[in-house]
Amino acid sequence: MASLTVKNITKRFGKITALSQASLHVEDGEFCVLLGPSGCGKSTLLNIIAGLISQDEGTVLFDDQPVDQLSPRERDVAMVFQSYALYPHMTVAQNIGFGLRMRQVPKTIIQDQVLETARLLGIEELLDRKPKELSGGQRQRVAMGRALVRRPKLFLLDEPLSNLDARLRASVRVELRQLHQQIRGTITYVTHDQVEAMTLGDKVVVMRGGRIIQIGSPEIIYERPADTFVATFIGSPEMNLYQGRTAKSGEHFSFQGNGFKIELKNVPVELMEGAVEIGMRPEDIEIGQKGDIVFQAHAEMLRPFSSLASSYH
Repeated sequence: MASLTVKNITKRFGKITALSQASLHVEDGEFCVLLGPSGCGKSTLLNIIAGLISQDEGTVLFDDQPVDQLSPRERDVAMVFQSYALYPHMTVAQNIGFGLRMRQVPKTIIQDQVLETARLLGIEELLDRKPKELSGGQRQRVAMGRALVRRPKLFLLDEPLSNLDARLRASVRVELRQLHQQIRGTITYVTHDQVEAMTLGDKVVVMRGGRIIQIGSPEIIYERPADTFVATFIGSPEMNLYQGRTAKSGEHFSFQGNGFKIELKNVPVELMEGAVEIGMRPEDIEIGQKGDIVFQAHAEMLRPFSSLASSYH
């Protein structure tokens, strides 16, 4: 396996800047998730790392060595695509072992490694089947197996679970996390699904408009978002934002919003009096007794939900 470093990557398609000065570092054995809305540049960055497209500026390094001049084959990376990209005329075993055959690995070694990988993924009973005989989840495991079998330097996954239904996606997420703990491979994973990002990633990279907005652990991204975009993009229901002003009275600050006032505790030392915007997570708001009221509000809808805040524990 290898570490991954991306330095100041810029990519333009005509007048459109798909990536602008993107930089990040992924440690050897780390699970890094590129998260953001459609069109933010995350798949473009993944393809540049793989060598499928070239950048206009910047450099890509594996173990601190530049790989910009290397072909995808020479970079020794394995990609798993949203579409699975399985060969329909081949069996599961043949699909998993295809990359090894292209590298002219001896047949006996291929057979052993294919069987070992199939057992790791729990699909050894499917080795003689064709893709058309498999469910979506089974096809995704085969696509994963084809990447795993040759133990590349990097695993690159481009929204691999997006074609699965919600229940199966949740199940495969757990399996993927367990798989990473077993192989300790370096994984860069693209998704627009915040739940996937928060449950899978050791490191989350939030992107918007071709730029990297924030990099951090799931806890940091959730609890200390870098700006209002990250604050509202992460969390379901999303964070409530209120505009108002802060004022200091003695040693304490208070926030004056539209029709309500909140005493602030543990505020940042750099907070000044003046116009600000504050955010409150829905799970941090409680319905209290009249004597406990901090401010009054009208509840338009109540629904039970599992807090994203606990999803990464």
